[in-house]
Amino acid sequence: MATKLDEREVTGAEAEPFYGRMNDPTASASVRGPCGDEMEFYLVIANGVIEDVRYYTEGCGQTRSCGAAVARRAKGRTVLDALSINPREIIEAQECLPREGRHCAILAVTTLYRAIADYLLAP
Repeated sequence: MATKLDEREVTGAEAEPFYGRMNDPTASASVRGPCGDEMEFYLVIANGVIEDVRYYTEGCGQTRSCGAAVARRAKGRTVLDALSINPREIIEAQECLPREGRHCAILAVTTLYRAIADYLLAP
């Protein structure tokens, strides 16, 4: 039985609409995970709503899958509501493998949180 992760690995993260860097984001962040993978998040925020989001990584398939899952969940949410996204929901939705992908889900969510902090703490 194919999982959501299997389908994305076949099509590749580059086909994902949220994959890629952004030239002029409202906020951004970059975090390196314990496995050495680095993830970047870019947000366009207007009136407290995340209107556009992009993630970028050169990491493994698990990292890309988790980045895509977090980006999909963040778009259209208010900044404060996006802070409710958590690694467990990414894993439970089969966006990454429970054992191998746990640290990837944590990396993706942490990077989103840091981008939101960049927005909230901006002068």
